Amino acid sequence: MTRALFHIAFAAALLAPAVVAGDAVAQATPQGPPPPLVKFTIVDNTIPEPLTDVPGDPDRGKRVVTNASNSTCLICHRMPIPEQPDQGQIAPPLDGIGSRYTAAQLRLRLVNPKLLTPETMMPAYYRVDGLTRVQAQYQGRTIYSAQDIEDAIVYLLTLK
Repeated sequence: MTRALFHIAFAAALLAPAVVAGDAVAQATPQGPPPPLVKFTIVDNTIPEPLTDVPGDPDRGKRVVTNASNSTCLICHRMPIPEQPDQGQIAPPLDGIGSRYTAAQLRLRLVNPKLLTPETMMPAYYRVDGLTRVQAQYQGRTIYSAQDIEDAIVYLLTLK
């Protein structure tokens, strides 16, 4: 299997949601009813309002986007994190992303990138409808929580 196909297969297999608890990102247990999705409004290819009342934390955000037990961005993207080996090269590099996009633009790209680029292989991290091949225990659950999204955005904005 080529490295690119491995990364794609690995990314597709990681549909379990993550939960940021205190200072650590932990694999969520898909038991009980899933939390309700936060309502949001899309305006001019952005989601201008945060999904939570709690401001994002860049340290938690870095842990969210690099969490190998969940859907890490490093599967497909290269990031300026030299201590993380084997970074992906099948999607655009994320260095400088904080200079190219606003928080509102990143929010839509994380929530549902297919609204911007229908053919993208990037998963929708905060969506539960219209998905295919989702294991039964993960039906109705998002990959990232609303707070994970906000934390990831604040971290990505530091990558100037």
